[in-house]
Amino acid sequence: MMDNVNGQPNPAPLESLDQWEDDLLQRYPDPANINKEKSTAEFRNYATPPRDTVREFYRLNHTYQSYAFVKQKEQEFLSFNKREMSVWDAFDFLNQLVDDSDPDTDLDQFQHLLQTSEAIRADGHPDWMVLTGLFHDMGKVLCLFGEPQWAVVGDTFPVGCAFSDKIVFPEFFKNNPDINNPDYNTKYGVYEPNCGLHDVHLSWGHDEYIYQIMKDHLPEPALYMLRYHSFYPQHREHAYGHLMNAHDVEMFKWVDLFNPYDLYSKSPVPPDWKVLRPYYEDLVAKYLPSTLKF
Repeated sequence: MMDNVNGQPNPAPLESLDQWEDDLLQRYPDPANINKEKSTAEFRNYATPPRDTVREFYRLNHTYQSYAFVKQKEQEFLSFNKREMSVWDAFDFLNQLVDDSDPDTDLDQFQHLLQTSEAIRADGHPDWMVLTGLFHDMGKVLCLFGEPQWAVVGDTFPVGCAFSDKIVFPEFFKNNPDINNPDYNTKYGVYEPNCGLHDVHLSWGHDEYIYQIMKDHLPEPALYMLRYHSFYPQHREHAYGHLMNAHDVEMFKWVDLFNPYDLYSKSPVPPDWKVLRPYYEDLVAKYLPSTLKF
């Protein structure tokens, strides 16, 4: 399949970034539904499931997310020289990603994140976890800096070692440049057994980006939630335990706690921001500086 007429990878095979989450809900239905108004089966109910676009998304993702690509993106974006914004200006910026094709909600990105954080808050979790819910998808601003969809969302996975057959659509790794590289295609690749995930490079996307922005401001459990909430090959498929250490295993209990709020908290009822605003302004001020660098 050709990428496009210019020979470059198609930046946007999905009609909406949320089609990736549609696929997650089909792969990982969860009867312990956070949302009480809709059954799991009702989420993202497209008349015709967009499986072809999801397949194309992962074909691109698996072809181009190589070890060298990830290292290059880390160098490009983790200098945080794109722009500096207040937290609330950053949410306004993120709201440019509103997409009318999402069948679950016509709410903007901020309101969706607010629903996630409010579901966490309603269940009595610590305030730093509420803030984590509010910020977990902020890294999707990468799209607004020109990054293609397949370098922003998608299930994340380690690069620099063999690709697990537990990763969605593993057949699409056949064109990844690392697949035949003896430095990268063994079980451990560039890593050591049980080295710990802090030494492992995952495929580039919004998880790593928002983790790096927040790593000096939030407690460690929150940082694990941000960094690994899309690492489905491990927290759902348990494919990379050989790279994790005992501390990772303990901290992934927090990732497992967070995951249902990420997937199942959407509701057609918009949050009342006028009522909620004082709480969230105080919460943001408690943990974060006045501006963030992106």
